[in-house]
Amino acid sequence: MNIQLSGGLGIGPTELSAFDQALVHAGVANFNLIYLSSVLPPNSKVSIADKPEKPEGEWGDRLYVVMAQKRTSQRNQEVWAGIGWIQDPKTKAGLLVEHEGHSEAEVRADIRHSLMALAANRGIEMSAPRMHVVGGKCTDLPTCALAVAVFESTSWRTAKKDKLPAFKLARAAR
Repeated sequence: MNIQLSGGLGIGPTELSAFDQALVHAGVANFNLIYLSSVLPPNSKVSIADKPEKPEGEWGDRLYVVMAQKRTSQRNQEVWAGIGWIQDPKTKAGLLVEHEGHSEAEVRADIRHSLMALAANRGIEMSAPRMHVVGGKCTDLPTCALAVAVFESTSWRTAKKDKLPAFKLARAAR
């Protein structure tokens, strides 16, 4: 599985519109985001996108993500969001964590501490932590920092089910 990490800093007239602009900058706008817990399947390849590629899928499709976001409308306050991960060097299975805060140092420390604790909870040794952290300062308008790990998208359209005549469906439901 290829998992792309990206991020964005958004600014807007409201915190929600700043979040939306961050989604656009991260390349994940126009999807319905479904949050996942933070487990990497075996054979996962995690990469940080210099320029986010739009995930496969159409407007409104489901997009499975791990995401961190921090919003503020308080002038001169910083917003930071980050995702960190560790992996088994052999199986490439791993763990992700997401954190947000008001300083880069705070977010990086929280990511490191969480990853160490998650590995210890499982009694496993993993690679050195890697992370992707995004942030900035609210200068005038509400601001949002966003970091996102994109797993995959799926359509709302499902495979056509066997079509039974309505009377057979009614009988089957009894």
